Amino acid sequence: MKFKPLGERVFVSYAEELEKTAGGIYIPDAAKEKPQKGKVEGVGKDVKSLKVGDMVLFDKYSGSKISIDNVEYLIVKEEDILGVFEK
Repeated sequence: MKFKPLGERVFVSYAEELEKTAGGIYIPDAAKEKPQKGKVEGVGKDVKSLKVGDMVLFDKYSGSKISIDNVEYLIVKEEDILGVFEK
């Protein structure tokens, strides 16, 4: 299934990683912070500074979470993207 965001929105995939403390204890999902790094999978027609494939850092509490084919995605506004990781 393909998804095309509208306007100034960005479609981002991200993976929630298993977090482990220095002592070897795994942190439960309920106690974890929301991921802030993801890969741009699609951009709306009004997005100027991002392209598909960019690795981005986004605001922790931004966007709308959706699931397509059991994969978690986030739809965020371009203004909520804090920066792009350079390769």
